[in-house]
Amino acid sequence: MTDLNSFIEAYKDAVFQKNLDAFASIFDEQVRVFDMWEQWTYEGLNAWLEKAKSWFATLGTDRDEISFYNIQIQEAGEMAFVSAILRFTAVSENGEAHRYLENRHTWVARKKEHSWKIVHQHSSGPVDSKTMRVILKR
Repeated sequence: MTDLNSFIEAYKDAVFQKNLDAFASIFDEQVRVFDMWEQWTYEGLNAWLEKAKSWFATLGTDRDEISFYNIQIQEAGEMAFVSAILRFTAVSENGEAHRYLENRHTWVARKKEHSWKIVHQHSSGPVDSKTMRVILKR
């Protein structure tokens, strides 16, 4: 993937297809992920793939269709920064959308051999100060 827009499309497709190999190809071997779910940090591709495998399995026959909003891309040579609001919509086998959640998403990517790889991913959601619950919808 030579440009970051293609990179975003590849991520969306890998998740929708639940294709672990395609998903893995987007990330650097030494990726560090600050995810919203279960664990404080995932260090390295193997740890992150175990989480992705669990994520895809919990969907059952559903698939996550991802939409990107408010995308900001900054590129400087071999490094890039991508931030956006992501909506993960669970879609049934017959194409019916029946739930979604949103989060803030940031990638730091490095170009290696003419291809972008995510070296850091951070996802988050604001926390309601009264209930201490994460807000998963804008």
